[in-house]
This record gives sequence, C-alpha cells and structure tokens, in this order.
Amino acid sequence: MVESEGEPAMVDAEATLSSTATAVLTAPLSLEGGLAAELRPANLVQRVLSLFRNVRPGSDLSHFQLPATFNLPKSQLQLYGEGVYCTGDDHLSRCATGKDSLERLTAVVAWSISTTRPPIFGFAPYNPVLGETHHVSRGSLHVLLEQVSHHPPVSALHATDDGGNVELLWCQIPNPKFNGASIEATVKGKRQVKLLKFNETYEVDCPNLLIRLLPAPSVEWSGTVRIACKDSGLEAELCYYRSHSFLGLGGDARCIKGKVFCSSSPQDTVCEIDGHWDRTVSLKDVGSGEVSVLYDAKSAIGNLTTPEVKDQEGLSPSESALVWGEVSEAILAKDWEKASEAKRRVEDTARKLEKERNEKGEVWMPKHFSLSQDKNGSWECWPLDKSELLQDLCLNVPSPFHASDHPILCPAFIC
Repeated sequence: MVESEGEPAMVDAEATLSSTATAVLTAPLSLEGGLAAELRPANLVQRVLSLFRNVRPGSDLSHFQLPATFNLPKSQLQLYGEGVYCTGDDHLSRCATGKDSLERLTAVVAWSISTTRPPIFGFAPYNPVLGETHHVSRGSLHVLLEQVSHHPPVSALHATDDGGNVELLWCQIPNPKFNGASIEATVKGKRQVKLLKFNETYEVDCPNLLIRLLPAPSVEWSGTVRIACKDSGLEAELCYYRSHSFLGLGGDARCIKGKVFCSSSPQDTVCEIDGHWDRTVSLKDVGSGEVSVLYDAKSAIGNLTTPEVKDQEGLSPSESALVWGEVSEAILAKDWEKASEAKRRVEDTARKLEKERNEKGEVWMPKHFSLSQDKNGSWECWPLDKSELLQDLCLNVPSPFHASDHPILCPAFIC
C-alpha cells in the first residue's frame, strides 16, 4: 500500500494485469530438466555472448533488461517459493523431529541442500515488480512471498509449517555482476529457520550462482554456506565446489563438502559432510566413524509435480502467475514478439507508477511485511501478521507425503 492522503495508489503488480490475464504455472526446476530442453534455441551460446558485448566487467546486472527469449516462464518469487514447497521428501518438517540439537542441525543442513535446484544456462526468471506476491499452501505448509523493494530488488518470504512447528523468514537480495568471462550472482540478506518447539533459530546462507560464458559455457552453484544456531552453539559449514573443468571436460561438478562443529571450538569437527548436491550427500560421525546418508537428491528434487490452476477467480491480482501470465503463455508458445510486447507492458506500467509516486511524493509500503535497512546497508523484514498466511489463500499444492491433506480455504493451484 502507499502511505499518502486520500485513496491508496494501486500496487504495481495489480496495475500490470490485462482484462484477459490468466495464471500460468510451469514445471519446477528439478533433476530431470524438462522445461529447459523445450525452450533452448540451437544458437543459445552465441546469443548469450552477444547480450554482454557492450557490458563492462564489474557491472551490476540487477536491473539488466533481458529479452523475453532468455526468460524462464516464471518469476524469481516463484523460484524462491518452489525451493520451499516443491519437494519430494519433507525435509522441512524433519528439522523439528530430531531428538537432540545435533540431529536438528543436520536436518536443517539437509533441508538447505534441498533448496539448491539445478540451474539452467542461458535462462533467467522475470524480475518481480513491486508489490508482486506468491501465496501457496501445501498440506500444513503455508508460504507467502512479496517483492518489498525494487531498487534494490528485495524479496521477502514467510512460511509456517503448522504440523512441524517450523517457521521460515527470508529477506533476499540477488546481486549479479558481470566479470567479463562470467557472471556471478551473490544472494545477500537473511534466511532464518525457526524450530518453535525447541526455541531454536538457524541462520542459513545461500550459495552463489556462477555462470561461465568462456571458454566453455556452464552454470553451477559455488561458495561457502554457513548454517548456525546460537541457541545450541552448533554450526555447519558447506562448500559448494567449482568444477575447475577445462573446456567443459573433467572436474568434479556439483561437489559439496563440509563439517559440523561447535561455535566455541571450530577446529574440532563433530561430523564431516561429503557428496554431490545433485546425487547423494553423506554424513560421517567423526567420533564413532559411522556414515549415513544425509541427503538424497533423487527423492528430494526428482520427479517434481507441476502445479495446476484450479480456480482463476480466487487469485490475488498481485499473484506472480497472473502478473506474468500473458508473457509465460507467449514464451511457451514460442511467440517471441507477443512475449516481448507483454513483458514490456508489465515493466513499463511498473515504471510509470513509480514515476507518478515520485512526482506526488508518495512512499510505497509493502502489504504483508515490514522492512528495514541498517547503517551498513543490510536489509531485514518481518511479517506484519502471521494470520495473513491463512487469509485469501488461493494456491494449493497437495502434499505427496501427507495423503490425507485437503486444500486450504480457496485452492487455486493443485498438483
């Protein structure tokens, strides 16, 4: 909403809708790929290289205008959300079932790995417009996202799992930079996993996304992820290794290694973590030597079901699948002229509304979250009302691990 005198101005996401807008959902990113192969043009590498011909190394690409031919038919908000609600194994609720703090920490580690999805070279999601939302229910899990800032692009996520007494709170700011031969996207902000039954809060980092353009095109997750719980004094450190391949040959792609340790003595490893995030990851107890499977990608992110629209009329006008529906329809039909026109219409409308607010001196405020920035530039957000996760709920994804689950209130998306 906009804080100003008189009637509040329209949310950018709502204003972008055409009278014939239809929600469009596509397959979540999973081990099998699928959607990428359908969209990939024959000369993709050459077209990607031509995009950055006039871009200087070191440039911030946060608001780089990407042609529709390089877009996945979904918003960045949907990608964030799918990492939470599109899963096979229910790793999130397992976080609250561990018998001790070590079991719970390693469960959070496994859940964190499950949010790592196979990226697709040459494709990127839509940049969400201000006020855009994505609201989904799956069994006892309720997920709400909102684009709470556009400059910089800040996305907020709040999720609750009533069955497992788990709460998620994310505030994420992607920061992609062009480095000449590659693009590296870091994700700033804070991601929290709260296990309410145990009064434990886990701070969880996100790996970086590295897109290599030369000498051989590739895309992979890299960097160090830290998972820490001040309440238990335990931490985990995961390293997503770069493949270091030559011309696309060799290298250990998608390798992940790490350790679990006490914050007070980081040099003393409690458990070792080793494997590949797209295959299996093992956990070794250093004291006993016992090795167990911590994470199995096939059961977690393989054969994921594509949600379906059940009730168009019940959707919020700011819903991602509606805001970008016309663009996604055109991309799936490979009607690139129509896709470009529809995308330009969404973006131009958002820019027009921003200009009007600036001229009137209006300050836009998020509808579902409060937002703050400290003196160091770090962003943080909080849900305005926890009950909002159950209000006007119109997206539902029945859960494969709860056979008796029923849609909540007004289900619009159903697998």
